[in-house]
Amino acid sequence: MAKENQTLPEFLLLGFSDLRALQGPLFWVVLLVYLVTLLGNSLIILLTRASPALHSPMYFFLRHLSAVEILYTTTIVPRTLADLASPHPRAISFQACAAQMYVFIVLGISECCLLTAMAYDRHAAICRPLHYSTLLRGRACMVMVAVSWLMGIVTATTHSSLIFTLSFPSHPIIPHFFCDILPVLRRASAGKHGSEISVMTATVTFIMVPFSLIVTSYTRILGAVLAMTSTRSRHKVFSTCSSHLLAVLLFFGTASVTYIRPQAGSSVTTDRILSLFYTVITPMLNPIIYTLRNKEVTTALRLMMKRQVPSP
Repeated sequence: MAKENQTLPEFLLLGFSDLRALQGPLFWVVLLVYLVTLLGNSLIILLTRASPALHSPMYFFLRHLSAVEILYTTTIVPRTLADLASPHPRAISFQACAAQMYVFIVLGISECCLLTAMAYDRHAAICRPLHYSTLLRGRACMVMVAVSWLMGIVTATTHSSLIFTLSFPSHPIIPHFFCDILPVLRRASAGKHGSEISVMTATVTFIMVPFSLIVTSYTRILGAVLAMTSTRSRHKVFSTCSSHLLAVLLFFGTASVTYIRPQAGSSVTTDRILSLFYTVITPMLNPIIYTLRNKEVTTALRLMMKRQVPSP
């Protein structure tokens, strides 16, 4: 690590300090969303473990996805709430910034891979139903989850090594509410152009490759659906895939807009709004999507509530 970085005391996260009139309301909104996120994803984990009807590969992946969502938003939100409660920008140490980015990347890439595994699950169930139990037996599912975490760790290690070995000015100011990749990288004082190209290439790759695999899976699913003669069968396939598709569009849509759009067309306010959406809002929406649009989950929830509430 560069000598200058070793003596660098801290970064200054500006957060939303330029929007002081909105800091109070935004604090309560973010806090409410965070609590709903914790409750919703914890409920998904509990349901998929407690209900025998949800002991299938799809819900095994969903349980791990919910765990990732809890960790993902917890990496960002508590620090953001503390910043929103302060009238002035707060500093974050060089080591803490690096750690936050590292964990953020691990969880973000792991979520990409888990969403891809869930798409493969739907493809196997619909396009190869006779081989489904063989293709997605317990060990295969565990391997997919392990690979998801491994890809996250490899990507985070690569990105962090490229970014935090650069030289930074003596008082780097980050116009963001957490240590995201591009805002931190753009504060590097030397060698940032080559590193930015490398980091962006890797980021786009790890966004587009999983997304391409998901598109491939759903293209084949669509072909299988069009070959069905029964309207009822088509509706059943659509209902089993709609929740996952909506979750994919939310996650990859905001990530693509954030990391792939040209820098010339971006602004600090737009970047923060987009980041707030995919780090705070999306983790809250996923359990809602899977609860409201999934009959198996809603049925399991009703049964669990009946067992918890004593009969009169």
